[in-house]
Amino acid sequence: MSLTIWCNTKFNPAATALLTEGVRPHRLVWAGTVSSNVLQAGQPDAALAKADVAFGQPLPADCLNNAGLRWIEVTTAGYTRYDTPEFKETLRARGAAFTNASEVFADPCAQHVLAMMLALGRNLLPSHGDQLGDHAWNYEQRRYDSILLTGQTVLLLGYGAIGRRLAQLLAPFGMTVYAVRRQTRSEAGVRIIPEEKISSILPLADHVVNILPDNASTRGYVNARRLACCKRGARFYNVGRGTTVDDAALLEALHSGRIGAAYLDVFEPEPLAPDHPYWTTPNCYVTPHTAGGRRDQDEALVRHFLANLAAFTGGGEWTDRVV
Repeated sequence: MSLTIWCNTKFNPAATALLTEGVRPHRLVWAGTVSSNVLQAGQPDAALAKADVAFGQPLPADCLNNAGLRWIEVTTAGYTRYDTPEFKETLRARGAAFTNASEVFADPCAQHVLAMMLALGRNLLPSHGDQLGDHAWNYEQRRYDSILLTGQTVLLLGYGAIGRRLAQLLAPFGMTVYAVRRQTRSEAGVRIIPEEKISSILPLADHVVNILPDNASTRGYVNARRLACCKRGARFYNVGRGTTVDDAALLEALHSGRIGAAYLDVFEPEPLAPDHPYWTTPNCYVTPHTAGGRRDQDEALVRHFLANLAAFTGGGEWTDRVV
């Protein structure tokens, strides 16, 4: 069985060579417009109409118009533009598959959150600020304000690949980990709770980690009402999507001290405007949507695709299959 595989992602030379060699004997065709930014939406491309497989960020309308498209793999963990009833039902009716790349980004996102937890807990950021500023030797403040993660409580908003990996990384600290998920089946080392119980768990959490995707049910999920339920001084982290947070409510919670610190990696819109108050709000720390970053990202994406290609052609087990 020979397939036509369409791609609109611009990979580095090593990953391009890996993909080219890895798809043989199938035919690999490149879109007229390619991008190295996996978050960027694809452009209309006539070549997709003749493809059996799409890899990258194909335009959803192009996918729907190609009745012969049998499998789509996107190069991101999030897939908001494809997350519609029409799109999913059309693929199911055709017997087509849809996969994302959650496993590629789970470890970096989880490590990024852990890094910020430790940095905040050990006062690394204010100490670095002292180094950049007046070189003050704030011995007592830094030393006695430092905290341990050991025995603290974490609430994960969402529990997919990133949440599972973060829970594994937190296990050695003996933390109590709760996670909100629609499916309340048990998970080793994590207490899964239904959404209706979140108000009773927020007051217990020292750390609230938002990993929610962007969809109609999650927009504005972290709002004034939920933030008001948080333990005073709790720390908030967002590596999900910017649309899931009410910015005004979070800023108010930071200024009032309800939220002791916030680490934010995602925003709506992006890039974050230079004059946005997040940049200058005390105890608010911004990174430019880099939580999922890894030096070998291109090669990891290609290997993920090739593993699923083997499953697609040989009937093996898929990774990150959504539909």
